[in-house]
Amino acid sequence: MRTALSIAGSDSSGGAGVQADLKTMTMNGVFAMSAITALTAQNTTGVTGILEADPEFLKKQIDAVFEDIRPDAVKIGMVSSSGLIKAIAERLQHYKAENIVVDPVMVATSGSRLLEEDAVDTLKKELLPIATVITPNIPEAEILCGMEIHTEEDMVAAAKAIYEDLGCAVLLKGGHNINDANDLLYTKEEVSWFKGKRINNPNTHGTGCTLSSAIAANLAKGFDLKISVQRAKDYISRALADMLDLGDGSGPMNHAFDLKDEWKEEA
Repeated sequence: MRTALSIAGSDSSGGAGVQADLKTMTMNGVFAMSAITALTAQNTTGVTGILEADPEFLKKQIDAVFEDIRPDAVKIGMVSSSGLIKAIAERLQHYKAENIVVDPVMVATSGSRLLEEDAVDTLKKELLPIATVITPNIPEAEILCGMEIHTEEDMVAAAKAIYEDLGCAVLLKGGHNINDANDLLYTKEEVSWFKGKRINNPNTHGTGCTLSSAIAANLAKGFDLKISVQRAKDYISRALADMLDLGDGSGPMNHAFDLKDEWKEEA
């Protein structure tokens, strides 16, 4: 069985963060492992507290995984401070990790800021350049490239600027009123659009975590980047289309929409 590691924060409500990553990786057919960067007190309405892991303890978690069950892919999500970013980058380079997917989480779906402002430069210098692909949304891409994005042409220009600055492939996620959920993959070889149909579901908590984890799972299974992105988009579309409705805010999607037979039966 192929394996994948999530390095991310914990979401106590289960819809995003490590919890979403582990569900997604499992449903996409790989053995999922984790290294926790932070505990969050969080639900569908917002984040009320963050307790960071110590960078040295985070290193120990990563060591424990790589020294026993080496991951075939690594997904990195919420990393809120420079110390944690440096710890992750150092350990992944030490182990020569492959198939690194970074979701540069800066702001939660609820609007809560999850990345300290002074950590953005560290993220760009230490972690993003070693990624196989990064998956920013429009606001995150604007921070990374320093330009405003209003059109699909702007998306191409922004992705190109990020690629040339960091040297990693860029999956720039559409939405945010620019297009109908169309995403742009910018690599050394080509520019590819992934057309998506907007699903009328207000419950989008954890979509970024889920997409990046699904990409990592498919890379771990040996699919190339372009196919991994398409498979991940197909998975998240079906998870959203299941129309799960939990919580008072932007709720989670159903990661286990395809769970069948006796394991889904209720009493």
